[in-house]
Amino acid sequence: MNPRLVKESFSVIEPVADKAAAYFYGRLFAENPHLRSMFPPAMNVQRDRLFGALTRIVWSLDSPGGLSCFLGQLGRDHRKYGVVAEHYTAVGNALLATVRRFAADIWTSEIEAAWVAAYGSAANQMIESADSDAGMSPAWWLAEVVDHERRARDIAVITLRPTQRLPYTAGQYINVQTARWPRVWRTFSIANAPRADNTIRLHVRSVPGGWVSTTLIRDTRVGDTVMAGPPMGTMTPPERGARDLLFVAGGTGLAPLKAIIEQVIESGHRPNIHLLYGARTAEELYDLPDLIRMESSFPWLRVVPVVSDDPGYEGMRGALPEVTRRFHSWTEHEVYVCGPSPMVNETVRRLQADGVPLSRIHRDIVHGER
Repeated sequence: MNPRLVKESFSVIEPVADKAAAYFYGRLFAENPHLRSMFPPAMNVQRDRLFGALTRIVWSLDSPGGLSCFLGQLGRDHRKYGVVAEHYTAVGNALLATVRRFAADIWTSEIEAAWVAAYGSAANQMIESADSDAGMSPAWWLAEVVDHERRARDIAVITLRPTQRLPYTAGQYINVQTARWPRVWRTFSIANAPRADNTIRLHVRSVPGGWVSTTLIRDTRVGDTVMAGPPMGTMTPPERGARDLLFVAGGTGLAPLKAIIEQVIESGHRPNIHLLYGARTAEELYDLPDLIRMESSFPWLRVVPVVSDDPGYEGMRGALPEVTRRFHSWTEHEVYVCGPSPMVNETVRRLQADGVPLSRIHRDIVHGER
């Protein structure tokens, strides 16, 4: 396998990602019509997910440890779609045809061999992970809605109780499917550390056209049942150590960070924890009362709400990336950042510029139809 050749050719495709993804699925379904029924009716989100996963795999080829973990999770997650080993051959053929077409100007037999080797290695890891998981865990879990709190016009906090034990680590996320939209899965971060009663909380924000998120907020009631996929994600709680912690949460990006904070508190470890919790308006600080309760019971936690677009707000105002600079240096802290992509990227950039090593910055983008 030659990671350099794969990366160089993929960089030619990145600027035309939408066209390449559309071509890939067109090719896949033309050659394998029976596979179309495994995918949702609307493919826009699916195309984004495909390219997001492919991008991560390509740029992680030089980091086999982290890539292996991601591919293992991806393989286990694909079980819920009914994916089996022979499907990977069809996907590989369509992928190679797509790369060959969109990187035609630089295509060589050496580049083709590099892609064949890279895909073969990735597919084998996913297949092996799915096979080993098949005898231990279900492909998906049924989960009952046991609580539904409408916190704002477009935000709800929903509590689920899976019918079987769903093991996960604080900071991970799951895919959710509703009865109204079969085969349409959307990702949502789990907002609590593992509990003895097996319940999980999701922070859901709906957007116009968001099928699953809108259904979860407007049409889902206590007693309803949803489907949940296996936990995914690598943003996990810190190892016990001497470092204090900074959490920067934008909107519903709070969910996985709150779960990690809960886990730290339950561990008995006592670092100083700063949580900068940002939203556009005061109304969108949907979880502030619960965070204040956590703060009152854990003296080492300081919660700082931040509002960016409300001039009348009496607390701290500004954009989260800029607000991080109003405090003392974070260079000795372990840092976690989650929220909308532009906020996460800019916050990470500024923290690095201020001397925080990238190795101590853990980041994630909000999941679901935000």
